[in-house]
Amino acid sequence: MHLLPEPVRRLAAWCTVILLASGVVYVGIRLCVEFRTAVTPVLLALLGTALLRPLYRRLVAAGVHRSLAAGLTCVAVVAVVGGAVYIVVAALIDTGDQIVASLRDAGKSLARHFGAAGTSLDDLAANSRKLLGKFGGTAASNVISGVSVVGESIAMAVLALLLVFFFLRDSHRAAETIRSIAPRGTGDTLEAMARRAFGAIEGFMRGTTVIALIDAACITVGLLILRVPGAPGLGALVFVGAYIPYLGAFLSGAVAVLVALADRGVVIALWALGVVLAVQVLEGHVLQPAIQSRTVQMHPAVVMVAITAGASVAGIVGMLLAVPLTAAAFGVAHELRTRYAATSPSPP
Repeated sequence: MHLLPEPVRRLAAWCTVILLASGVVYVGIRLCVEFRTAVTPVLLALLGTALLRPLYRRLVAAGVHRSLAAGLTCVAVVAVVGGAVYIVVAALIDTGDQIVASLRDAGKSLARHFGAAGTSLDDLAANSRKLLGKFGGTAASNVISGVSVVGESIAMAVLALLLVFFFLRDSHRAAETIRSIAPRGTGDTLEAMARRAFGAIEGFMRGTTVIALIDAACITVGLLILRVPGAPGLGALVFVGAYIPYLGAFLSGAVAVLVALADRGVVIALWALGVVLAVQVLEGHVLQPAIQSRTVQMHPAVVMVAITAGASVAGIVGMLLAVPLTAAAFGVAHELRTRYAATSPSPP
């Protein structure tokens, strides 16, 4: 080893560290995938705790007992999430037939103007119900597997809600717990890393919620002005989709434009598209820099890579968890870098 030049030895050392770190990360991800029914509720509960902690603190400051405050917070989130899901589903069910009819009309119009390419789209729209029927038959043949997935999802949701209750109620004991399990002499460092990671998640959730509220309010007002049916439900869908950066906004905006096309025609659909694009420009150039820069800021390229990696590992849940977990990792790295810089000797 001493026969190698110094730059080569440094490169070999860094490669060894990178390979070891990559191996640890890979094994950790595989273990999380294998035990996803236990890991996913814990991660979702951490996101929920970071989002609901301000409300819990207000209740405790008002003199409410910790257990009662945590219970009221969980009841509030169940009511809000359940109401939003009901509004979205009801709005989509009411306009589903109109969307199919509008796609069929659009296919016929393209067939008249573009020939074979439009005819294929017209056939796809006309046969959409047959395709859905075939898909439904396949799903019915696998009903046992479907029931198992639904049951597993419900169980994870209930477990996550219970964990949110305990995390909120016992949050004041978190530092003591970390210090009790930390090796000797590392309690301060681990506590600082945990606080920085949770602070990054809390900042991301708080900033994303504010941006989601503004986006949903603006799009809902625009759709109400355009008299698009189901505007409150579409606004709720925009709010939920905002927690998946970029992709969620694209999908919820596409649904809003399709509903406008189904009920109000092409001109109103173009106006709805303009409203969605204007809100996205407002978010990208005003809201994101003004709000997320005060909480946690990551480059858009990092966000896109994190979403892609999360989707490849755990699908929609992975897309939801990827960005806040990446923010937590950036927070931990920043804390370690700060501590290393503070303890390393200054150059002469």
